[in-house]
Amino acid sequence: MHATRKTITAVAALCAAFSASALAETELTIATVNNGHMIEMQKLSKEFEKENPDIKLNWVTLEEGVLRQRVTTDIATKGGQFDVMTIGMYETPIWGKKGWLNEIVTDEEYDADDLLPAMRAGLSVDGKLYAVPFYGESSMVMYRKDLVDKAGMTIPDRATWGHIQDVAAAIHDPDNGVYGICLRGKPGWGDNAAFITTMANSFGAQWFDEDWKPQLTSPQWQHAVNFYVDLLNNYGPPGSSSNSFNEILALFNEGKCGIWIDATIAASFISDPKQSKVADKVAFAQAPVAVTDRGSNWLWAWALAVPAGTQNAEAAEKFVKWATSKDYINLVAKENGWAAVPTGTRQSTYANPNFQEAAVFAEAELAAINSADPSNSTQNPSPYIGVQFAAIPEFQAIGIAAGQQFTSALAGKISVEQALKNANKSADREMRKAGYYK
Repeated sequence: MHATRKTITAVAALCAAFSASALAETELTIATVNNGHMIEMQKLSKEFEKENPDIKLNWVTLEEGVLRQRVTTDIATKGGQFDVMTIGMYETPIWGKKGWLNEIVTDEEYDADDLLPAMRAGLSVDGKLYAVPFYGESSMVMYRKDLVDKAGMTIPDRATWGHIQDVAAAIHDPDNGVYGICLRGKPGWGDNAAFITTMANSFGAQWFDEDWKPQLTSPQWQHAVNFYVDLLNNYGPPGSSSNSFNEILALFNEGKCGIWIDATIAASFISDPKQSKVADKVAFAQAPVAVTDRGSNWLWAWALAVPAGTQNAEAAEKFVKWATSKDYINLVAKENGWAAVPTGTRQSTYANPNFQEAAVFAEAELAAINSADPSNSTQNPSPYIGVQFAAIPEFQAIGIAAGQQFTSALAGKISVEQALKNANKSADREMRKAGYYK
């Protein structure tokens, strides 16, 4: 009897194991970036696995630079390592055009019409979606209203850069540890070059003319970069040339920055009393302009895409739709509160009274995102898509080289004129090598 019981138990265990393996037919490998929203997605994806017991998720979570490298290599070599990739607005149109990504075909339940138009457009090629936004952002002015009020001044939406300089000068008080303005200075195509491009756009500049010739030695670029260098050298914190988003966030939260122009995602941190000493003193305005408002604030999304090489296209598409759905946003709100939901993707999020109440920055963030137009981001016609970058494969190298030159000029190692000549020369070399012209 005892032996029989043992046999029955063993058979039952085998059956259970067989049925579990029969259920878990598909394994998806997901490559993503190691930031807070994505780490939360990984935790909450247990819900997806519950709803889809035949799909098992494997996560590869990487630092941003490493992620870019890994997914780019994998997709270009058709390595097939990943079924779902986290990519941005830079890669999506390039890879979609090359046929490296599956089109994301949405239905009524997913409601692609609810996606913010700027996000949808930036992740589409010829009207077809090739990635769906997990969270999105633009850039805007974030400032200490108490300091600006005390100086008897205001910062309106779309203030001129001259006005921003005047306000920065009025509130600059380094003896008391307050700097008039904090801006990115650390080199990188997605770092100082991204910010400076939006500034240069508003001065009437562009990366390339309609024949793809680099334009970095134009008077517009000269004017913008000289203005940027003078502004930070006169009213910025010491060591600005090594400051990126995280360094400035720490300075702002300590009460050391009067004005900060950067990613809208920062607004949720600087208005959070748990993180910021000045949470109740901050206000927001739309990005400054010089001669045009075109391209004066950037546009970015971290998005989920399905590489064309996957063997598990159906399951992969099911997952990316789940993680970027209205239901997912509601799930995050239920678990962590409305202040913690991924922003910058859906109109319904901004229409939700619970989100409006939790996010003091909601209106300004939405206005910034809606005003960014990647297909019309320069005063004169340009051949490229993108606000703070040109969506061509060569831009990564061009932007990195230019960012290094901008940092050298800010640190006083070379003149602005020389920095722009150097940047233009390296851009010209890349474009010739790629065959854009002889």
